[in-house]
Amino acid sequence: CIPLEHSTTVLYIIVYNIMTFTKLPCLAVLFTVAFVVQDQSVLGFAPPTTSSSNSNSITKLNVVGQQAESFGPADLIRKAKSSLPQIDWLAEGEPPKENKVNMPDHVRAVLNRPDAPVREAESEERTHRIRERFEQAAKDARALKGMCVGESDDNAWWRQKMIIPKGGRAVTKEEPLRVLVAGGGLAGLVAAAACHAKGMKVAIFEQASTYAPYGGPIQIQSNALRAIQRINPECYEELLKAGTVTADRVSGLKIGYRKGNKLAGLYDAGDWLVRFDTLGPALEAGLPATVVVDRPVIQQVMVKHGLPEGTVRIKSRIQSYEDLGEGRGVVATLEDGTKAYADVLVGADGIWSQIRKILHGLGEGAGGFAASGAAGGALDDAEARKLARDTIQIAEQADRRHSGFTCYAALAPHRASNIEDVSYQILLGEKKYFVSTDGGGDRQQWFALIREPAGGVDPEPTPEDPTPKLTRLRKEFAAVGTGSGGDADGNEWDPFALELINASSEDDIKRRDLYDGAPLLTTLDPQRLLSPWAKGPVALCGDACHPMMPNLGQGGCQATEDGFRLGEELGGIAHTKNIPSALGKYSRVRVIRTAIIQGFAQLGSDLLVDFDLMMTIPILGPFFLRM
Repeated sequence: CIPLEHSTTVLYIIVYNIMTFTKLPCLAVLFTVAFVVQDQSVLGFAPPTTSSSNSNSITKLNVVGQQAESFGPADLIRKAKSSLPQIDWLAEGEPPKENKVNMPDHVRAVLNRPDAPVREAESEERTHRIRERFEQAAKDARALKGMCVGESDDNAWWRQKMIIPKGGRAVTKEEPLRVLVAGGGLAGLVAAAACHAKGMKVAIFEQASTYAPYGGPIQIQSNALRAIQRINPECYEELLKAGTVTADRVSGLKIGYRKGNKLAGLYDAGDWLVRFDTLGPALEAGLPATVVVDRPVIQQVMVKHGLPEGTVRIKSRIQSYEDLGEGRGVVATLEDGTKAYADVLVGADGIWSQIRKILHGLGEGAGGFAASGAAGGALDDAEARKLARDTIQIAEQADRRHSGFTCYAALAPHRASNIEDVSYQILLGEKKYFVSTDGGGDRQQWFALIREPAGGVDPEPTPEDPTPKLTRLRKEFAAVGTGSGGDADGNEWDPFALELINASSEDDIKRRDLYDGAPLLTTLDPQRLLSPWAKGPVALCGDACHPMMPNLGQGGCQATEDGFRLGEELGGIAHTKNIPSALGKYSRVRVIRTAIIQGFAQLGSDLLVDFDLMMTIPILGPFFLRM
């Protein structure tokens, strides 16, 4: 009874859940790998390519993993690692000389191709330009430039209730589809821009009281750039102008520490374990090269070039909604009682989504939590401490999972010592790892992920220790040769981690526990299985439906793909009675691809903190690290 176009989705969900419930994690992982190599048109996003092999290249470019304490295959593998056979001599021998070389010949050959992009060299003028653009974008956001607030939108289209007969209405140029978007972060902005590009009326409701800049620069990878290019070429060109090419250098995994490393005979701190380039697969697939752009700049570009003025309404949290049924749309009720009427409601309101809470009938405390996205980015340290423990209870209600990691992050105004050769690197360690990427404008975005229970907070500053976050991080990543004795386990780290930590100020370092969610709904509810992100005229996108660990850099990119696909499906509607089927198709098409990437993100982060142990497990360990 299932249409052929949905058969792969249904087959994957059914088999995956059977394998997980029957404790066959290896088969579940292999089954997932089989889907990774499928053409992206099956997985939900298929940029124009010239051959099926190009589609495979795109998929491989996007799936490169990370994880922690989890469920299903990832959790069982994590729990089994300590009991698996280990052979120490697999980690012994002469150290390969290429481990110390930043730029191997095969990567250099790709970067020297005639069609490779040329990165603008860093200079004082460029540094000033990039940072000034960031400051201006942040200033515009705080001033709510181009956005509606309070009573300035009395005549907005969404205030007008349309009289629609049972069975719905025709969608015409004069009466286009009307779309409400809950959440004004990246997912919401892209979804709204995609719908606007297809001629729909759109309105964004953002709960934050101010549209404060949040987070550091974001890597817009090739898949997301292509989606933006197809949604709005003007936005695409503006982002390329504002961004810094990162695909023109090597990326990869490094050994973070020396003492205590089971691979001590093969590696020193700072030696490469895996190197790769993101440019080669992109060029082969005809995709643009990855760039990094400041989040406020992305926000500014999408608002200015992708949406009509007044699209975003600040201080407007959607508290509830009602499906009017039979093609008559949906009415959303804001926290202040204001009613908003539309044909479609999109929940892009983040990991603690209020729309998701209502859609799936979750616990009372599951939604509307202002601790992430545009709202969470405005939190100061005192507010973050207060909310850290609250989040644990909320996560249980929201069916969200603590990843097992807390994350310290900052954007350091610093020119990295290896900036000409390396754009992105992960320093692997015991119970923690350190991630850094070029942020453009002689800045480095870094993340220190430490495995520990949720709810932890740093001490408040005192005269004796005015910088408690820096104090902890300097101990956690104590460098080789400093005489510090290393971290708590006696491990001495590659000095690069401290180079970036010491270039950051205490106030600029933010700490957050990391939460994500199940890649697939482990449920027997047929509606949630066949259309896990949509019901009636309501759909989810971005972190509301697939929150994932950050080191793949695919969270925002997958949200961008969501927006593109959502616009494509809704853009083909001729009558409102077809909205549920269009949103259902969007959900089914997207869930497979995001589940694969999300699952590998979870799995990978777990393996990163036990990489040396994995390297001593025959066949399985090196296989998973390479994957």
